[in-house]
Amino acid sequence: MTVNKDVILPGATLGVMGGGQLGRMFVHAAQAMGYRTAVLDADPSSPAGLVSHAHIQTAYLDAAGLAELAKVSAAITTEFENVPAQALDKLAETRPVAPAGSAVAICQDRAREKAHFVGCGVDCAPHALIETPAQLAAVSDDLLPGILKTARLGYDGKGQIRVKTRAELIAAWDELQRVGCVLEKMLPLAYEVSVLVARGRDGQVVHFPLQQNLHRDGILAVTTVPAPNVTEAVSQQAYASAHKIAASMDYVGVLCIEFFVLADGRIVANEMAPRPHNSGHHTIDACDVSQFELQVRAMTGLPLVEPVLHSPCLMLNLLGDLWFPHGAMTQQEPDWAAVLALSGTHLHLYGKTEARQGRKMGHLTVTGATPEAAKAVALRAAAILGIAPF
Repeated sequence: MTVNKDVILPGATLGVMGGGQLGRMFVHAAQAMGYRTAVLDADPSSPAGLVSHAHIQTAYLDAAGLAELAKVSAAITTEFENVPAQALDKLAETRPVAPAGSAVAICQDRAREKAHFVGCGVDCAPHALIETPAQLAAVSDDLLPGILKTARLGYDGKGQIRVKTRAELIAAWDELQRVGCVLEKMLPLAYEVSVLVARGRDGQVVHFPLQQNLHRDGILAVTTVPAPNVTEAVSQQAYASAHKIAASMDYVGVLCIEFFVLADGRIVANEMAPRPHNSGHHTIDACDVSQFELQVRAMTGLPLVEPVLHSPCLMLNLLGDLWFPHGAMTQQEPDWAAVLALSGTHLHLYGKTEARQGRKMGHLTVTGATPEAAKAVALRAAAILGIAPF
């Protein structure tokens, strides 16, 4: 393959909007490939900022901060879907930005996101937009029971309320301060999967093997690869839909699309994230190329390669709850020594000093020679850590 003359080679500085754990793992991948990094995040102790060559401590829309990031960076990406799209648009005036603000703007608004799925010919759950009392009153009874979700700024189960009746729907909209919402009909789910695709500036698209996900309280708890319940038909439909959605946005970078697989075998798109994703963290240890390296390759114009899963695996999210076992009032470090005594365990902690309930503190990937072996060790690790079995 001939490398485009516009490729950004190692030695250049890559900028990141957002300083969370996804940015931290991107920074690690970029630095391993020989790039310098610069992170823009207002938090002086942001996980990505702590490990980056440069940390610009300003708000996302701060003009001076954006100018500094553009000055030092050869190309810029985002690690957080709620970075303002207009900030990415501003950066794109002088630097390559991947993904583009236009794509991120679609992913930031559930109503636009679902309209985009429909426009691509990809099924999603029946839904209704609620922005006014009149729209609330006009909601069809067929959408109940459902889940009322804020149209913007929702992630990890935040801004979501399950409703069974019209009275509960009205109360839920009041509880959410009557902001713009989407009501989604609850569907009979068999299981949940996600697809990670990487798309280059030349339109080349590659994808990781399908991931099967278990959520608890709206937060990803366990990812299993290969996906144990997936049929070939589901896989091919998910891959085709993800490629179509990425191409429709002229997307550049890593994109995650989450799907519901229904009891009758149909699949419907749930939502998408314009960045590497929690369900793809296993790729660091279980694949020959990680989602973060593919993000680097896509934004710099380097060739993309089809990822290969070399080890069956499970990924366990490590939430702040684990630091307070049995209702402890003071923070206690989990027994990492016991976990790491298990063969095939790979611990990733994000450098966050304060543990809180529901806060993502790290993840544990367990690889094995077979899916059964990986699951057996993962269950033993979960027991040590106080994670409920799965």
